[in-house]
Amino acid sequence: MSSLPTTTRQIVLASRPTGAPTQENFRLESVDLPQLADGQILVRNVVMSVDPYMRGRMNDVKSYIAPFQIDAPLDGGAVGEVIASRSEGVVVGQHVLHGLGWREHVVLVADEVTVIDTALAPASAHLGVLGMPGLTAYVGLTAVAEMREGDTVFISGAAGAVGQLAGQVAKALGAKRVVGSAGTDEKVARLLELGYDAAFNYKSAPVREGLREAAPEGVDVYFDNVGGDHLEAAISALRLRGRVAMCGAISQYNSTQPVSGPRNLAQAIGKGLTLRGFIVGHYPQLAAEYRTKAAGWLAEGQLRGDETFRDGIDAAPQAFIDLLDGANTGKMLVRL
Repeated sequence: MSSLPTTTRQIVLASRPTGAPTQENFRLESVDLPQLADGQILVRNVVMSVDPYMRGRMNDVKSYIAPFQIDAPLDGGAVGEVIASRSEGVVVGQHVLHGLGWREHVVLVADEVTVIDTALAPASAHLGVLGMPGLTAYVGLTAVAEMREGDTVFISGAAGAVGQLAGQVAKALGAKRVVGSAGTDEKVARLLELGYDAAFNYKSAPVREGLREAAPEGVDVYFDNVGGDHLEAAISALRLRGRVAMCGAISQYNSTQPVSGPRNLAQAIGKGLTLRGFIVGHYPQLAAEYRTKAAGWLAEGQLRGDETFRDGIDAAPQAFIDLLDGANTGKMLVRL
């Protein structure tokens, strides 16, 4: 049996970015691993997530989640294999879901991880279809936008990790028509393969034109991952008492100047629109409900999620940079 590692490699925040992050904002370093205390486990991470929300954490501003600290490791969703344990509840050989990615090994308190079954679904699926992106899609559609059977639903950033799943979940919940936007013709084609009724390339024509052609009778629900011109176009397309689930605004995450709001926001008054922002972490009570439904949809072939992989801890910064630039289809992941 090979000896256990005493050191590991991790990515730390070297500096805060101005505008789009660059490689210079990250640093790869080696650190010593602490000895295990009672109730702790040593985990070898096998796959980690990079997500758009992490861009906000690179700024030193107060938000719903603490910012990353200079010279400290970044963190985020990861799945790893337990290689040592001083816990009766979590044993060597099990795989666990936890929140300390961006490093190859990590010591964790066993009570703070979730044991997963990689025989039922691959480790990566627990960071995508069965994980935070899937739950985000479900929460946004059900609890936030209060989607109803027969609704027409528009989803921006539809080829991303949340967007892909949001369209499929909307169909599974009985949406009459699901429309998506994406940044390449290849991504548009993939959305149609995944069951979207219509999709358009927002880089080929103004969003308002693409949405009008894809949903000529208007929309009832807008799931917003992008903000900016997408939100403005959606407000124009929303029907009476339409609802917006404001999940993200990736179009402005790297902005260095204040961003103007939708010029047509006053339409929300006459149409009786509801625009509601949300953070998935505020809806933990829906996690078990979603996992149960998602398992059924997966078994029935109604739910699929693409994955874009990069390999190695040293590739994590570029994977994150590429994610913000739209280089992924589905979930962006780093294999370790």
